[in-house]
Amino acid sequence: MIFEADDFAFKPPTVVSRARRILVKPTAQYPEAYPVSTSRSMLATIIKGIRRVSDADIIILEGTPEGEPIYPVYQTLGYDFPRVLTMDVKDCVWVEVDNPLPKPLAVPTFWIPNVILSSDYLISVAPLKVTRGSGSLSIMNLLSLLPISKYQEKSSNMWNALYTMGIDRVIADLYFTLPFDLGIIEARKKLVGENDLSRSEVEEYGKIFVGEPYEVDLEVSETLGLKTPYLDLIKTAKVELET
Repeated sequence: MIFEADDFAFKPPTVVSRARRILVKPTAQYPEAYPVSTSRSMLATIIKGIRRVSDADIIILEGTPEGEPIYPVYQTLGYDFPRVLTMDVKDCVWVEVDNPLPKPLAVPTFWIPNVILSSDYLISVAPLKVTRGSGSLSIMNLLSLLPISKYQEKSSNMWNALYTMGIDRVIADLYFTLPFDLGIIEARKKLVGENDLSRSEVEEYGKIFVGEPYEVDLEVSETLGLKTPYLDLIKTAKVELET
């Protein structure tokens, strides 16, 4: 679904009212304000919507690409909400989870924070980023939930060991392995450019996209004419999984 950003109020689905623990995954790898990172105001809107229907525990979870502590980033971005627990991926207990696809595209198992498995409802909320005509959307946002120490190459940080496998295949595998319920794309603005954020341009857009992660990423891609290769891989894998 597409909403006007100025009028957006988060209305969680009925299942949220029965949840005991809700995990929110923002884009917050760097101490850079929106539209590089998920805005504080968007998280506040989501939390307010949840609190209208539920007194569940709310957790914000993120990790950094260099393996540095995430808490200074949270502080810079103003993620200081009452009755909300902030967590760092690197401080979590990790568990190895099987990819449910009969024929994984790249990764047969993933190491993930166990708090994901113990949460009843999972939300990915990401700003709208377009790099070289390709979208970085709600499913791509899940990559930084993976612990750097398990996936970095010896000569570098980040998740380079996964990029060498073909990142679109990895992201498609991750979609099936991490059962996120909702994707929210904060598209009040659009960040367009190269991998170097300092050379990116910001365009006004004024929309918020909400839906199941695959569906919302597809809607954004079709609406803006973006190339999002992992969506084609997910579509094909869905058919194979159902047959």
